[in-house]
Amino acid sequence: MGTDVSIEINRFKQVRDDHGFTQAEFAKMLGIKNSTADIERGRTKLSGKIVAELLRQFGINPLWLFGESNQKFLQVSQGDVSPKVISLNSAENENIVLVNVKAAAGYPHNVQDVDWYQQLPAFDLPLPEFRNATHRGFQIEGDSMLPNYRPGEWVLGKAVPTIEEANNNRVHVVVLHDSVLVKKLQKLPDPSKLLLISLNEEYLPIEVNVNDVQELWQVNSKLTFNLDAPSESSLLRQLQESMDELKSEFKTLRK
Repeated sequence: MGTDVSIEINRFKQVRDDHGFTQAEFAKMLGIKNSTADIERGRTKLSGKIVAELLRQFGINPLWLFGESNQKFLQVSQGDVSPKVISLNSAENENIVLVNVKAAAGYPHNVQDVDWYQQLPAFDLPLPEFRNATHRGFQIEGDSMLPNYRPGEWVLGKAVPTIEEANNNRVHVVVLHDSVLVKKLQKLPDPSKLLLISLNEEYLPIEVNVNDVQELWQVNSKLTFNLDAPSESSLLRQLQESMDELKSEFKTLRK
């Protein structure tokens, strides 16, 4: 790119490169027709609407964009991620709705459907930790959160009002537009992004847009029904013992 291109255009392109968008993809996100090519060539100036979209979607500081500040990101409000529907018992007190694996498949599309929630089981938990706050239960699916959370167990999550109020590096239930995930949440320098981390190291972290988060629940307890199942350390010990036996038999056969 030529040196005659202004600093805001260079930094505009830098934002696109940072997120790995093509010119057409970036244009679509910002509401620009066709492509950002004319902007990046310096033929079209950045409009106030585009600057506002960069701030809203990516947290880009307008002063940084125009070279007036070294602070690239601004902490802007990321919207409401609190529960869209609250469930009440016959005494008009909040209760805890349970979302099993099957229901979780439809949950993202029914977060505001009161009638849909009435089909789900709910219960009251008369403990002080669950008073004066909204909680919801979600069933664990898959093995991505082993060893702490096993398939079929239930986690109980406390509602989080906004992304800013979410506790970093804590396990959350993250309700996206197309899925419900139980992951450790990590905030990134770019406030428009979140990193969702599995406890099972076989799974890679997932980067998501903050705007794709519909609801957020911080996990503070779980329900398990596998108390008689062998522990993780016990399973590993049994596996090691089996391997030792196999090695011993193999050595005997070689003799």
